[in-house]
Amino acid sequence: MSRAPVVTDGVVAGNTYDKYGTGNPVARRLMRGFDASLYELLALAGEPASVLEVGCGEGHVTQKLARVYPNARVLGTDFSADIIAIARREHPGLRFEPQSIYDVPARADAWDLIVACEVFEHLEDPERALAALVRKAPRAVLLSVPHEPLWRMLNVLRGAHLGALGNTPGHLQHWSREAFLAFVARHAEVVAYRTPLPWTQVLCRPRKPA
Repeated sequence: MSRAPVVTDGVVAGNTYDKYGTGNPVARRLMRGFDASLYELLALAGEPASVLEVGCGEGHVTQKLARVYPNARVLGTDFSADIIAIARREHPGLRFEPQSIYDVPARADAWDLIVACEVFEHLEDPERALAALVRKAPRAVLLSVPHEPLWRMLNVLRGAHLGALGNTPGHLQHWSREAFLAFVARHAEVVAYRTPLPWTQVLCRPRKPA
């Protein structure tokens, strides 16, 4: 179901469609596919002692990460203090902090795993963001973005965002699977990827020095 977006400083934060709580059977099936592929890639990331989710929104993926890694230090961050307040309210047992994805290098500590689900399509400078994440995650970074143009076609078919030709509010970047893999490969080594309809998920890590 559609929901009023949280807008902070003119930028859309969180989900404009409640894909985690929807009763729509098609959307629920798509989310099961998303989760199954996500868990496959997380299994390849090993057993991290520390996990950071950037752009955590309402905290739904942070909750999944905490369940997958019950012994790890798990933190969810988002640039929007408003969406962080929602995450804290909906998941009171988890840790959340307001922080921009671009500020990750300012933290003193590194993270075994950094996760950014449905974040990079919102960024004005995705190159800078990915370089920041790779510097602070010596073991693994897991990313997911919508697979274009399929994403917009599916929005149109369900009658959403027709005035914007199916483009979800706040989406600035539009990658096909091949384009996103090429983008990631410019900054890191691609370990594995999955393409659950209609997303692209990539597990990557810093390149080893030659």
